[in-house]
Amino acid sequence: MKKLLIMCGTGVATSTVVTGRVKEWLEKEGLKDKVTLYQSKVADEINRIQDYDIVVSTTIVPDHVKEHVIDGLPLLTGMGIDEMYEKIKSKIKN
Repeated sequence: MKKLLIMCGTGVATSTVVTGRVKEWLEKEGLKDKVTLYQSKVADEINRIQDYDIVVSTTIVPDHVKEHVIDGLPLLTGMGIDEMYEKIKSKIKN
């Protein structure tokens, strides 16, 4: 089971919206049973990024963790959603 963290600046507003959309997508794709979802704020998780298999963020992250984080803004803007989901799917299947 993969651990998927969704984080935003406060761990409340945008991460809640993104978590709901990712849950719906996981169900639609038949991947719900392959992932455990976590939701938090960047400040609480920045030193634990390596504890998760997949990290999606709707806020800016420090340079030293950028390579481990998928940009979640497409789920708020509507642009680039398919590419973002493909990145998540790839990490779930690897």
